[in-house]
Amino acid sequence: MRKAAYNIVPTTEEILKNMGEQIKLARLRRDLSATLVAERWKVESGNPAVAIGIYAAVLHALGGMDTDLELVARDDKMGRQMQDLNLITRKRATRRKK
Repeated sequence: MRKAAYNIVPTTEEILKNMGEQIKLARLRRDLSATLVAERWKVESGNPAVAIGIYAAVLHALGGMDTDLELVARDDKMGRQMQDLNLITRKRATRRKK
């Protein structure tokens, strides 16, 4: 069976690896065995094939850390700026009465 190819930019790949390392350290601090954390080897290696649901399950197994997922894109500065630019409308002259 052929492995799927993932086109991930290097910065995102680095983020996944860092997140995996942080999850691994959280598991070790809690003295949890690898069997308690499903798919942990893929998560901890930052494998891009891991679905977000697996990350959520692993974070939940680490003691409710899945609520941190709510912080993703919470402060969307760029999106808000783009939205603000679209809100600017040109002013029109008032209509003259005939």
